[in-house]
Amino acid sequence: MAALRALLPRVRAPLRPWLFCPVQRSFASSAAFEYIITAKKGRNSNVGLIQLNRPKALNALCNGLIVELNQALQAFEEDPAVGAIVLTGGEKVFAAGADIKEMQSFTFQNCYSGGFLSHWDQLTRVKKPVIAAVNGYALGGGCELAMMCDIIYAGEKAQFGQPEILIGTIPGAGGTQRLTRAVGKSLAMEMVLTGDRISAQDAKQAGLVSKIFPVETVVEEAIQCAEKIASNSKIVTAMAKESVNAAFEMTLAEGVKLEKKLFYSTFATEDRKEGMAAFVEKRKANFKDQ
Repeated sequence: MAALRALLPRVRAPLRPWLFCPVQRSFASSAAFEYIITAKKGRNSNVGLIQLNRPKALNALCNGLIVELNQALQAFEEDPAVGAIVLTGGEKVFAAGADIKEMQSFTFQNCYSGGFLSHWDQLTRVKKPVIAAVNGYALGGGCELAMMCDIIYAGEKAQFGQPEILIGTIPGAGGTQRLTRAVGKSLAMEMVLTGDRISAQDAKQAGLVSKIFPVETVVEEAIQCAEKIASNSKIVTAMAKESVNAAFEMTLAEGVKLEKKLFYSTFATEDRKEGMAAFVEKRKANFKDQ
């Protein structure tokens, strides 16, 4: 969870916004953001794009950045035109972790009474699918943030790690839990106890990421995946996401029972009727998200 700038090789080149990721002032709250850049992408503007943009601090996740991230997520969640969201950082760093300078003086009382990091997990409560497009370092809180997303695409030079042990603490935003579920106990334990990083290739082999792309195309690939997701029924997509996520929280029997209920629920939607009718009639479905 901590930003480990002192433990990283010096990144000489500043982070720069993606060439295809301009600031979109038409997005209601974009002009007010200090630490992120937002835009709508895709041929039908149905993909919400959020870029972490705190380059001088290697995208360290300060409180202000998390607050803005949550605001952007809420705005895209409420936007009926958006069907999926892509979260990315810069070419050199996705996010190097939480802001050490911000938390250095905290006490146990501050953390416990103030619920430190409790607002970090809003990402996990978003009903629309979120894809992380990771380039460069995703360390500590950056790795935790990526793991809160539904899908992780990695650039070929991406690195993942939970190096909190090196500064005398442990992950505090789900690192020990989500990493273990993603890659298994042995590798997760090694990463958490040594602070060692793993490459994008190792992360894919372990099941942490689903696909690897060249650095310059990973964000565009994530947007294309998000477009494909957004073309489906939003209400049924939300049901599918809920069912998959339940696998991490329930026994097999409980999960299958929930899946059946959600499956049955799709038969109460107009989109299920339209989808099956389109299949039988050999035409493209026209979903209305109803």
